[in-house]
Amino acid sequence: MEHNKYGDDFNVGDIFTTPAITVTETHVVNWAGLTMDFYPLHMDKEYAAKTPFKERLAHGPMIFGLAVGLVGMAGFAGDAAIAWLGVDNMRMHAPVKIGDTITVVVEVMKKRTTSDPTRGVQTWKYTVKNQRGETVMDLDYTMMFHMRGTET
Repeated sequence: MEHNKYGDDFNVGDIFTTPAITVTETHVVNWAGLTMDFYPLHMDKEYAAKTPFKERLAHGPMIFGLAVGLVGMAGFAGDAAIAWLGVDNMRMHAPVKIGDTITVVVEVMKKRTTSDPTRGVQTWKYTVKNQRGETVMDLDYTMMFHMRGTET
């Protein structure tokens, strides 16, 4: 099967940046409904006002989900991905508030082939930044990719 991209097309050190998205009230409410995470720091304005943050925050797992979506929508990998294998070293470094705008900087960190020359595994570092350029989250995202394989 022909693909528009292959894992071979990426090299360690390659960097890509996604478009941005502004986190809205609708995102937060929809995420809470989808996941049943109605923790008051996300949902209760009066509660959140009494915290050190002084206002409601977006759910951390939602920021992860938005990061994955932004990278997917940007289309860097084309149709090269076969499967998501996992995430490691995910850390939330700063809160994301309603009205913040996030973008994802992606760096190819590791790549290797498997015993099947038509498949490879890569780890891409996702660094989620807010509108001030501050890192709010980072993680190592590992995927299996289609490779061109060996010519026979």
